[in-house]
Amino acid sequence: MNKNPNRAIRLWLMVGMLAYVALPWYAIQDTAWYSVLPQILGGPETASGIVQALVHHRKWLLLGLIGMVIASAGLSMPAGKAQSNWFLWGGLLGFAGLLASGFLIGAKGWSYGFFNTQFGELTTHQFGIGIGAFIALLSLVMITAFGVARKGYFKGDLFVASAVLGCSVLLLLFIAFPVTKALYGAFLTEEGQWSVTAIFNRIGNERVWGLNCLVGGVRCGVAWNTLFLALLTAAGTTVMGTMMALMAERSAGPRVQTPLRVVALLPIITPPFVVGLGLILLFGRAGVVNQFLEYAFDIAPTRWFYGLFGVWIAQLFAFTPIAFMIMRGVVQGVAPSLEEAAQTLRANRSQTFFTITLPLLKPGLANAFLVGFIESIADFGNPVVVGGQYSVLSTDIFFAIVGAQYDQGRAASLAWILTVFALLVFALQRGLLGRQNYTTVSGKGDGGIPMALPDGVSRTLNFVVYPWLAFTVIVYLFAFTGGFVQTWGRDYTLTLNHFKTAFALEWGQFGLVWAGTAWNSLITTLKLAGISAPITAATGLLIAYLLARTEFRGRALFEFVALLAFAIPGTVLGVSYILAFNVPPVELTGTGLIIVLCFMFRNLPVGVRAGTAAFKQLDKSLDEASLMLRASTAQTLFKVVLPLLKPALVAALVYSFVRAMTTVSAVIFLVTAENELATTYIIGRVGNGDYGVALAYCTVLIVLMSLAIALIQFLVGERKLGRRKTPGDAAAAKADVKALAAH
Repeated sequence: MNKNPNRAIRLWLMVGMLAYVALPWYAIQDTAWYSVLPQILGGPETASGIVQALVHHRKWLLLGLIGMVIASAGLSMPAGKAQSNWFLWGGLLGFAGLLASGFLIGAKGWSYGFFNTQFGELTTHQFGIGIGAFIALLSLVMITAFGVARKGYFKGDLFVASAVLGCSVLLLLFIAFPVTKALYGAFLTEEGQWSVTAIFNRIGNERVWGLNCLVGGVRCGVAWNTLFLALLTAAGTTVMGTMMALMAERSAGPRVQTPLRVVALLPIITPPFVVGLGLILLFGRAGVVNQFLEYAFDIAPTRWFYGLFGVWIAQLFAFTPIAFMIMRGVVQGVAPSLEEAAQTLRANRSQTFFTITLPLLKPGLANAFLVGFIESIADFGNPVVVGGQYSVLSTDIFFAIVGAQYDQGRAASLAWILTVFALLVFALQRGLLGRQNYTTVSGKGDGGIPMALPDGVSRTLNFVVYPWLAFTVIVYLFAFTGGFVQTWGRDYTLTLNHFKTAFALEWGQFGLVWAGTAWNSLITTLKLAGISAPITAATGLLIAYLLARTEFRGRALFEFVALLAFAIPGTVLGVSYILAFNVPPVELTGTGLIIVLCFMFRNLPVGVRAGTAAFKQLDKSLDEASLMLRASTAQTLFKVVLPLLKPALVAALVYSFVRAMTTVSAVIFLVTAENELATTYIIGRVGNGDYGVALAYCTVLIVLMSLAIALIQFLVGERKLGRRKTPGDAAAAKADVKALAAH
């Protein structure tokens, strides 16, 4: 139930009208919007919306104000269909009118034609939307949502209706629109003419779909290479992530759990090229392994590591932590009472594990596989470092855009293949899970003790996980060493000069001077990543809630669009943002905001998948009980559901922050001199052959991100389910029973 719904509508109407009157309408160039508040009655660059419309002849801006006036007329009516129509059509008229006029003016030629003749004088340059326009558009979306809810959709729940419409607008504007604009190029000929056959002419060839490797040829087509690698990576990361999660939650003792989690998460807090460099130092042609084989067995060094095997190993390092974070929350959520019930029916631990525990992990397994698959097909860094002659779609797309050919149409055509692959795996996942129920956390008490893993499973975990973690440590030791030696391969003298070059601090005439060359990029990266991470996590969990707890038309399309950013290589997403947001009405290129948005929507799917897996384990009776006690949907979400989603929240926050700190391909085209990022700084150093400074910077990034992860875990805390933490607490439970019997 929504309390005093008209109060919320009045609030949004007041907010929207205030945005028209008291805030600058257009984006302010080269300064903050609040610095020009005294000038909202001034020129066309700083004026508010009402001044723009009445004084500077931008009369189409009145469409939004008219929509608000229409909606406000509905407040005097009793709740019902008539009132809902005023809210709905007022909100739609204002929002659609403002957005459509903005896009039309931004389109080539419109500002010199139709709008000039209809509305009189008009400046030839239009600015992008600013804080005033943004808040006005947001209020109109909320008013439209209230109208939809009043018509009976979403069970009349204003919060759910607002969340669905608000998230839909965000997904359409910042994922569907730019991606569609980029993919549209697949159907344009070299002359810029529309042609359905253009895409088939570009990708319908042996290089893309050839199967020569199956009949003795050298290699298969790039599409099959990508698909095979993605299946291998998804399977490997899901298995390894699940094994690590089981060991962390069910097998390892308290002294081992913390080091295990830290080492397991090392790859995700590292720039991607660090792992590749460490692997090359180990297994490359001049690596330690090849040098040892030549010295001990007179085996000539080769490039055996480069190719499918090398990329697969590198991707396992990179993406297993994502599966681990997803699966850890799912393993925590398995109810011990179900395992105890099976054992009461005389099932042994092995039977219980394979028939009860493992099937209950299906939602997490499916989500981990899907995320691993999409991450693999979208990965650019690892294939370009250790791929050798093994081509994949992401690298082909990159070279089609930045290479000498600059064939945007070919890049868009190849991106279509990635989108189709992602869609097929998404459909397969939904088909396998179907409508089965995996609820394990309900409103009933559950103080059971998690079952100890079967001996065979424990031995297998020890045999696989510990060597993998040791291998991880070795790779990082080799990579980190490069930052502390003078010149790798020639002079191994220990030095801190690389750190001084990047992060030197000096006293100047006016105090402390940030003399290091890396400070600007580090501070910018921390600021933008810190802004994007909580927004990404909150939006991802909200979308997960809508997908898991509500039913509405277009739900499947809503979910697919939310995951679409993972199906597109980061390079293509970055280029699509430039193409879509380089002109009004959404003019963001060159600003820090476009980087924040790219971070947010690139990393959003992990929060959605982690949240969806966690929601599938929460009984809907928890929500229903709260609503029956007259709590609103928002109160239920924040006070009942969210505390049980702490593992998913941690996963979303950690992943969003560290990926924003370490991403390369998605933002390589978005950075500017004012908004240089850590990864672009490192790439520049690597390009100049200054590997010492690059690796020193990577070491600092890893330390900072480790501290950030610890802080996130401390602030969010652990989910409390009223269970004993380890099977080793069984003795304590027996002691409690004996004491109770004695009394």
